[in-house]
Amino acid sequence: MTDRLEALLALSRLDRIPRLGWIQRGVPEPESVAGHSLGTALMALTLGPAVSPALDVDRAVSLALVHDTGEALLGDLPRSARPLLPAGAKAEAEARAVDTLLAPLSALAHERAVEALARETREARFAAVCDRLQLGIQLLAYTRAGQRGLEEFRDGLAALACDEFPPCEELRREILSALAAIG
Repeated sequence: MTDRLEALLALSRLDRIPRLGWIQRGVPEPESVAGHSLGTALMALTLGPAVSPALDVDRAVSLALVHDTGEALLGDLPRSARPLLPAGAKAEAEARAVDTLLAPLSALAHERAVEALARETREARFAAVCDRLQLGIQLLAYTRAGQRGLEEFRDGLAALACDEFPPCEELRREILSALAAIG
């Protein structure tokens, strides 16, 4: 088999890799990494056109789509694991996973994933905020379904800095308001 075929097969597993942070908080059937990536891309497509000055929305959507592809090899490392790793280990592993998985697909796929991980461009920062807002949407869905004990996620959303992208800040406040109404 070609490297491209192997990479595509590895990436196809993303729909079966659960988001571990939700499992650790007792969510019985959490979203998958693929579901999260799709939600993040849809968030970018939804909010991107309203950002001023204008973003390259297509690029932001592709960044959102590939932002967690390294998890096909690494799994979903929850925030609680990060302090246990040597400094820079997670970022280095993600970069190597991206090289392994996306370089065989196309130069564009690899470039977008590297850009998403670096978070240096405006579109990459926007995709990163969309990543966190998608988590907020999942938090709201799980809370509405009766799941409790997710305050850590709410606190993270409350602390999210969205000032660079006012439409994101507006949605963040809307999610927090909906969560507050639940109690």
